[in-house]
Amino acid sequence: MPQTVSEAPFPHVNGMYGHKQILVLDNDSARSHQMATVLSFVGEHFLQCGQDEITAAFKASEHLLTVILAGDISSATAEVVKNNPKIPFLLHDVVDVSSLNGHVNVIGCLSTPLNYAQLTELVHHCHQYHNKLPRAAGKFGDSILFRSLVGSSKPMNEVRFLIEQVAKTPASVLVLGESGTGKEVVARNIHNLSDRAKGTFVPINCGAIPAELLESELFGHEKGAFTGAISTRKGRFELAEGGTLFLDEIGDMPQPMQVKLLRVLQERTFERVGGSKSIKADVRIIAATHQNLEDMIKTGGFREDLYYRLNVFPIETPALRERKEDIPLLLKELLSRFEHEQGRTVRFTEKAIESLMEHPWAGNVRELSNLIERMLIMYGEQIVDVAELPHKYQHIEVEEYTPEYPEELQEQDAINELFSGFDYDDDEADVDATIINGSTQTESNAGLLPSAGLNLKEHLADLEVSLISQSLAKHDYVVARAAETLGMRRTTLVEKMRKYELQKPIV
Repeated sequence: MPQTVSEAPFPHVNGMYGHKQILVLDNDSARSHQMATVLSFVGEHFLQCGQDEITAAFKASEHLLTVILAGDISSATAEVVKNNPKIPFLLHDVVDVSSLNGHVNVIGCLSTPLNYAQLTELVHHCHQYHNKLPRAAGKFGDSILFRSLVGSSKPMNEVRFLIEQVAKTPASVLVLGESGTGKEVVARNIHNLSDRAKGTFVPINCGAIPAELLESELFGHEKGAFTGAISTRKGRFELAEGGTLFLDEIGDMPQPMQVKLLRVLQERTFERVGGSKSIKADVRIIAATHQNLEDMIKTGGFREDLYYRLNVFPIETPALRERKEDIPLLLKELLSRFEHEQGRTVRFTEKAIESLMEHPWAGNVRELSNLIERMLIMYGEQIVDVAELPHKYQHIEVEEYTPEYPEELQEQDAINELFSGFDYDDDEADVDATIINGSTQTESNAGLLPSAGLNLKEHLADLEVSLISQSLAKHDYVVARAAETLGMRRTTLVEKMRKYELQKPIV
């Protein structure tokens, strides 16, 4: 039976709380009765009242699915539509809609006479309007439950939405996605949001345990069940009693174990290895895999009946390349964790972050975490630009910064570069000739001080010019090759050529 606002305090209907309801605002009793007949037939929960009662009806607006406005629209009613963007409105027999123009929450008009197919379609649109409402920025961020699910991209918001929908139910969940996308993080969040949150979350990697030991790991064993079983041991199912068992890499589970797992899922009982007593399994199952189980079914690698037992509610974790806009947030979160663990951090320039967002990330978030740890080791407490990133992460051309140094430091750098490649082994037999100040000397006597003395600064400068000129001539003034021969950076050689005014001769 339909109720008015005065007959039942909103949103209580027939003793039931929590239902999304349709509010019909109509001052025409005959038209309102016709609407009630159709809504009852459809099976929708609804309330009816006149437009003058709209304020009382909106006191609990979070329970409204939609509001059907019928008849003339007053200025007060139009103001309500404007001030409640989270509520979708439907119009019925409204002649003048000018006061509602531009309001996107007015999503449709009901025809006269009422049409069942049109009504159900518009009600469906109202449900979609609620489901896709932009979520408040702090809704997930303020909750410790979603702290590890970092990202504001559409794929991550969809994952959060699916987690919220399934968490409170007993349904089995199959988490799909590439390696490193955080499948266990999704499983833990489902557990933490479920009615089993006070129970234990027990993970097990089905691919990391030898096939002959997996049964004992899952179901436990009795004393003497096999060689080495010196005492009774509980398995993961017993340890997860009242909680959640996470079966990671379920695609790697051997066929014989798949049969035994299927039996447990069907009968909710199991026996320890070497035992005969049936033990009840009050455990929620969440499985995960990076493999395509449907393809494995075709090749006989995975049981089809087990697949459908596990795949009640699939959730696919997106690859990092599909949500690159989340990389800045992920960097911030991962750096915060490393700073908490190691007491130091590193920062990235905007260009470096832009370059990282161009990377394909085959290893997903795990690869990003590894890169940050490497940068921490090499550049802890520094700022990392594109040039400091490993070569495969450099997707943006940025000119490398070459600092200018005081003259005395440049002289020392010149000395280091000139003599760093010299071999001072006295037993060296073959020594190349070096041209210094127009005279020929060997490395064995190049370091001898003339009896009349010399100007060391000019001597070294002449030596530097001579060696650079020889290397440039040898490589036809290809700077990169000449720099490699001299054991210096290309940018350093360019600076020295500019300093000494060395240019390729014009033929």
